[in-house]
Amino acid sequence: MAKGVKVAVVGGVFALMVGGAGYGAYNIVSALDGGGATGAGGSARSGPPDADEVAETTEAFFDAWEKGKVEQAAARTNNDAAAGVLFNTYTKAAHIRDVKITPGKAKGTTVPFRVDAEVSYGGKSKALRYESRLTVVRGVSTGQALVDWQPAVIHPELRKGDTLVTGEAENPPIEAVDRNGTVLTKEKYPSLGPVLDTLRSRYGDKAGGEPGVELSIRHTATEAPDTSLLTLSKGRPGTLRTTLSAGVQAAAEKAVEKYGQSSVVALQPSSGEILAVANHREDAFNAAFEGQVAPGSTMKVLTSAMLIDNGLATMNGPAPCPDTAVWQSQTFKNLKGMKPDEGPGATLSAAFTRSCNTAFIKLVGRDGVTDASLTAEAEQRFGIGRDWRTGISSFDGSVPASAGPDRAANAIGQGTVQMNPLTMASVTATAITGSFRQPYLVPRTLDDREFATAAGLRPGTANQIRQMMRLTATQGTGATAMRGLGGDIGAKTGSAEVDGEATSDSWFVGYRGDVAASALVQQGGHGGDAAGPIVAAVLRAAG
Repeated sequence: MAKGVKVAVVGGVFALMVGGAGYGAYNIVSALDGGGATGAGGSARSGPPDADEVAETTEAFFDAWEKGKVEQAAARTNNDAAAGVLFNTYTKAAHIRDVKITPGKAKGTTVPFRVDAEVSYGGKSKALRYESRLTVVRGVSTGQALVDWQPAVIHPELRKGDTLVTGEAENPPIEAVDRNGTVLTKEKYPSLGPVLDTLRSRYGDKAGGEPGVELSIRHTATEAPDTSLLTLSKGRPGTLRTTLSAGVQAAAEKAVEKYGQSSVVALQPSSGEILAVANHREDAFNAAFEGQVAPGSTMKVLTSAMLIDNGLATMNGPAPCPDTAVWQSQTFKNLKGMKPDEGPGATLSAAFTRSCNTAFIKLVGRDGVTDASLTAEAEQRFGIGRDWRTGISSFDGSVPASAGPDRAANAIGQGTVQMNPLTMASVTATAITGSFRQPYLVPRTLDDREFATAAGLRPGTANQIRQMMRLTATQGTGATAMRGLGGDIGAKTGSAEVDGEATSDSWFVGYRGDVAASALVQQGGHGGDAAGPIVAAVLRAAG
């Protein structure tokens, strides 16, 4: 704690002491000591706080909070400086008053509670209700039972560096609609919450609306847009048309709900228009657009295109699949249970369909393949890493030129390759059409932004990739997940090993007609087990 801050806190506590209660004298010790007073006899208590200490600490904390006694509430935490700052914004900048806290039943040292309050600003008032929780811990040096300070104690959506503010909104509200004019709300499509906030931040002033008065979380530590918590005066929303499809979005939302830490993106290969984006996560991170993880064997779509484009392989050309393959002293293996195949039927198509790692390791070791071959294919033909401007924040992939074992690992989606469902859906779209069309969520006419471009694939390459993906979806590792889908379909499965995790990430890419989709389930296992059903559900909804 900085010296100046400590003096200010002590000053606040001293004022309380002068006001008359022995409570002030008790807490000045806490402020000087970094939180917590000693127990009887001058020796600090140890071990988890007992039930009586939890009850006494939370009661005192809630009482001070309800009465707006900022210093007293903050002094009951193990970080009185940080707590004091946020409590001040709660009452002064956010204009929250008449607080009533209803505690729930404690579970050990954790206490859930409900907050009922009123937000009043500019002659307008509105009720505020939300739920949160706190945990009581013991002060490190003094042994006093204290509230473990986290911004989320004040409000569950607050994070470090956030503040609360009530006033005229930074941007006018928007009424986001899908490609057919259906209104998209975060209540009906929860995954779109962060997306809609970003769209409002970027395009609210271009959509023709007028700002209202709102209670919001201002994310001062990041570039994230304000998160609106309560609207006192609605203002006038402007209409913002997106490329999304309400039907496909609904299916995506439902599909990811079945798996924790899952994400999916669907887009239209013929245009690049994004049809759906959904995440099921404990945080608000848009992993579907901004994630940076290894894509596993779904990368073989791009690797196959590189081999075919450069005349180093064809779908019916030889690609032996031994048990193991060694590249620069590193041994690569196939998934457990895969039988080796080094006979006349061991083709690139067979290796792709059954996802044989060793076949691809041997192929990228051929003369004509360099450390930069996969990088050049990714950037020049698939548009990877070319500053996509989708309309919201996104990461457009990374396939760095790698020497040594990483050159081989990159070819099977491990090593240093970084992707997300957005980039892999785009890779799929480019591979089956032969043309790269940058994915986008809102029309570029809104802000005249430049779209990324790339050369696309050589004639004939897309046809071979499409045939191999079709075989994978009907006869190979993707067949179970894609069963029941009619029309022109294709798929590729992937499992990406992650350091420190016992279970691999589950990946799946697929297409049906003019829709391509990609899903990721972190620690979901084999590609067809978790990510596969998500992609299939989205493709089914897209018709």
